[in-house]
Order: sequence, then structure tokens, then C-alpha cells
Amino acid sequence: MERRVWSIEGNRQKLDGGAMFGNAPKALWERWATPDERNRIELACRCLLVQDGKRWILFEAGIGAFFDAMYRDRYGITEEQHILLDSLAAVGLTDADISVVVLSHLHFDHAGGVLSAWQEGQTPSLLFPNATFVVSRDAWDRARQPHPRDRASFIPLLNQYLEESGRLELLDGDASRALGGEYRFHLSDGHTPGLLLAEIPGKDGPIVFGSDLVPGRAWVHTSVSMGYDRFPELLVDEKRALLDYLIPQNGRIFFTHDPEWALARVTRDEKGRYGSVAGQSHLAGMVA
Repeated sequence: MERRVWSIEGNRQKLDGGAMFGNAPKALWERWATPDERNRIELACRCLLVQDGKRWILFEAGIGAFFDAMYRDRYGITEEQHILLDSLAAVGLTDADISVVVLSHLHFDHAGGVLSAWQEGQTPSLLFPNATFVVSRDAWDRARQPHPRDRASFIPLLNQYLEESGRLELLDGDASRALGGEYRFHLSDGHTPGLLLAEIPGKDGPIVFGSDLVPGRAWVHTSVSMGYDRFPELLVDEKRALLDYLIPQNGRIFFTHDPEWALARVTRDEKGRYGSVAGQSHLAGMVA
């Protein structure tokens, strides 16, 4: 079956460059990202939309617009409107048309988009009324009982909404009932326990949603990790394993946070250094 894919932009954010590049010195990471006066770098919160027959599948939901003005300023979110919904509308869809929403994990910048936009005096509501929400069981457990180190990364209200929806699938293995066996998941624990890396079959090689294991092309370098990663050494090993898996298959990786590139092929040179080529900034119905 032919699958078509779109890159779907959500609300962008700005986070501290030092936090995003972990132990990489500023003199190095400034080559890849230009910080503002508050040392923040621009980050996309990009989602991957797949048309699979009559089904529309959304991988990730981005940061959304559920924050109030104080938190929008803290995280560098300039738009008040829900950009993800606008981007879906540009494809001719609403959130009600989506059959499955796959959340790689439940940090607010990846899952907040399933909530409605902030309005004075109102509690955000759960969007995507006809979708099954797919989350790994380990990621779900982490969100329900976070460590003090990452407690601020989660949205307690979201856990309640997903559970009460009756449309939550908790994944224990590498396949989902809602998606079917053609979609495979790679599991990662380096950034946060139970991170799901979805693999979409493609005629020219698979596409893997890089999530926060490989959030952008700068992070293809195996030694680069984020200050937000719970287990950086494990993450480096997991990243290398994923890239080594993709290269012989001519595989591609989808970047959720890269401000410019949505998709690229993975390479490795004669010295064993990983890179990315043939970057695409926007996907609009491309055959997978």
C-alpha cells in the first residue's frame, strides 16, 4: 500500500542552547544554532502526518498552545494560536479526522498539542476525539510518577485526560494494535524511559521518527546529547545503534526539533563519523 507523508509544523519554542547541547561547549554548538540575547535557540516542534489508506496517523503533537502568557514567554512560544491545528487545516484536515496519535513520550513539547489552546478562565480540553493515543507503558509510568529531575516536563492533567478517554493504548513491545504490524517501534531509555521511535515503511528505505534521541541534524553526531537527557551515555549507544540500523537500508530520519530540516538521510564516512544529507525542509504528500 502506498503511504504519503507530510511534515506538520506546530508552535515553535526557544530553549537554552547550553541545555540543548549538554556537554558540548558553546564555541562548538554556536556553529549549528545562533542563540538570542537570553542564550536560547529556536526549535521546531514538528509532527509527521501519514496517510495510510483511509487512515490519517499523526506522529507527535508538538508543544501546542495550552500555556498561559507567563509560560509562553519562559519557553519562547510567540504564537497564541494552535499552529498544529492550522497546519492540519492546510492539508484539509481537522483533529477529528486523525485515527491514531502516536506520542513518543509525554514531555510537554511533544504531547501538549493534543490539548486545546489556552483561554482565560478555562481549563484546556483534549482534542483528537476519534483518535487512539499510543504511548509506551514505560513512558506512561514515568509521566505518572516522574523523577524530581524531570517532573516539570510533564502535564499531569494530560495523564488524566488520556486515561479517561478510553482510547489509550499502552505499548509493551515493538508493535501497536491500532497501527498494525507494518509499523515497528524502536525503544529508547536514554532521554527518558520508554521513548518510542516509530519506523514507517518506505519504498526507498524506512523513515524513523527521531524524537529526542536525534532531535535535529546537529544531534546526529553521536557524542552530542542534551542536558535534559536522563542517561546520556546510554543515549549515545542507542543513537549509534539506530544510525547503524538505518544506513545499510538507505534509511531516513525525521527531525522534530530541527528549525530547518524535516527529513534527511543518514551517512557515515570512512572515519566512522555520522552525518546527514539530502535534507528536506518540508514534506507535502511525499510517497514514503
